[in-house]
Amino acid sequence: MSARPALTREQDPPPENQRFERILLASEGRPIPKAAVARVVELARRSDASVRVLSIARVHGVAFGLPNPGLLPTKREWDEQRDMVRKVVRQLERKGIDADGHVVGTRNATKRIVREAEFAGCDAIVMAADPDRGRIVGDFSWSQEPQRVRRKAKIPVFLVSDEPSA
Repeated sequence: MSARPALTREQDPPPENQRFERILLASEGRPIPKAAVARVVELARRSDASVRVLSIARVHGVAFGLPNPGLLPTKREWDEQRDMVRKVVRQLERKGIDADGHVVGTRNATKRIVREAEFAGCDAIVMAADPDRGRIVGDFSWSQEPQRVRRKAKIPVFLVSDEPSA
């Protein structure tokens, strides 16, 4: 199985006839930049698609196979992620796009994002991403989560350059 190239605004735009019914705008915890929101708006308007916004509150691990309160996201981290999702959903709704969103906590963001896309019936995933560092180095870096999602997902994944909005 070969890895698919990154799909970004600058590279390999999808054919004009490609349509989506539901799009997942996902974040592994980083702020969702304006460019990612703009990409979702562009894809959603093309086919009147709805959008689900998902953000991951990172669980840092377990102790003896059980969740440890010191390794779980803090209340502040949960609140930051919820606020970010709320703001993005409002931005999308102001642009006339049907949107909903939520935050989940997990250790394995890739698996959870792909599963969420399947569960929600999404036809595409849009994520902000850092430049690709290669598979070996990238497997050890949390910032390379979008590239792992691109490798695991069976649906198109659009990676957008990560330039956080204010």
